[in-house]
Amino acid sequence: MVNYKDLGLVNTREMFKRAVAGGYAIPAFNFNTMEQMQAIVMAAVETKSPVIMQVSKGARNYANGTILRNLAKGAVEYAKELGCEHPEIVLHLDHGDTFELCKDCIDNGFSSVMIDGSSLPYEENIALAKKVVDYAHQFDVTVEAELGVLAGVEDEVSAAESHYTKPEEVIDFSTRTGCDSLAISIGTSHGAHKFTPEQCTLVNGVLVPPPLAFDILAEIEKKLPGFPIVLHGSSSVPMEEVNTINKYGGKLEAAIGIPEEQLRKAAKSAVCKINIDSDSRLAMTAAIRKHLAEHPGDFDPRQYLKPARENMKKMYIHKIVNVLGSDGKLAQC
Repeated sequence: MVNYKDLGLVNTREMFKRAVAGGYAIPAFNFNTMEQMQAIVMAAVETKSPVIMQVSKGARNYANGTILRNLAKGAVEYAKELGCEHPEIVLHLDHGDTFELCKDCIDNGFSSVMIDGSSLPYEENIALAKKVVDYAHQFDVTVEAELGVLAGVEDEVSAAESHYTKPEEVIDFSTRTGCDSLAISIGTSHGAHKFTPEQCTLVNGVLVPPPLAFDILAEIEKKLPGFPIVLHGSSSVPMEEVNTINKYGGKLEAAIGIPEEQLRKAAKSAVCKINIDSDSRLAMTAAIRKHLAEHPGDFDPRQYLKPARENMKKMYIHKIVNVLGSDGKLAQC
């Protein structure tokens, strides 16, 4: 067994406690490649922010669990090389769907796991989450569970429609599972096409998605004061990246995300972890398409992955500083 503490990683407990009290959210960025990891670490060090590096089931299958674990270990050392003596980096499993997957991640150096039984009947969701919690807590690994269903598609996570979290269930669910944080559904969704044009309002020629259900979030906060809440599917799908992709041969139609001002409002509440994946993919793809269009003779991957890494770093810094508010929030620099 590999313990995450031997890799220099931390769990989410203390950083969430500070985030809830301080009115900001910890960035949770998904990664699949070395370039994404480098960009995440560079942005976190430059902004002095704690950070959660997320790995989906699909990412483990794509890049290999051992490689990803060692990338996370390398991320800690890299942060120190960049001048951060006490980095706070979490390696987190995003949308674990079985006990066996969560156990394997815990046994192989993850400091946090998510068990997503939200598609199961309520009692089965509780039983599965509790089983994961009971195992994880033996090794001081923190556990995120989900109540409510997000629409959209991202990796293996797919749902045709969302079901908002029921505030009347959150006390029973969190108490019986013992989870450390709770992912809720209040109108976010997975992927770059979060809403159909029919769901949006046209304002000055721009499609504006329906607002998040802050009334439900407020009710959940009343039921679970101070409890860490998580928002999935929170990419904003920046139109400058979408337009760049389309300009240089891409075809992303009706790509719509969550307005950043709504995410900032959520981050000032009990929402202390906000997941961002699609925006990273868009930033990477936009930079690669632009570079190859402007430099058709380039074939060395470093030539187009370097600007991709820089574009992702810029996006991560923007999210940390202007949306989540986690800059300068390391316990120790």
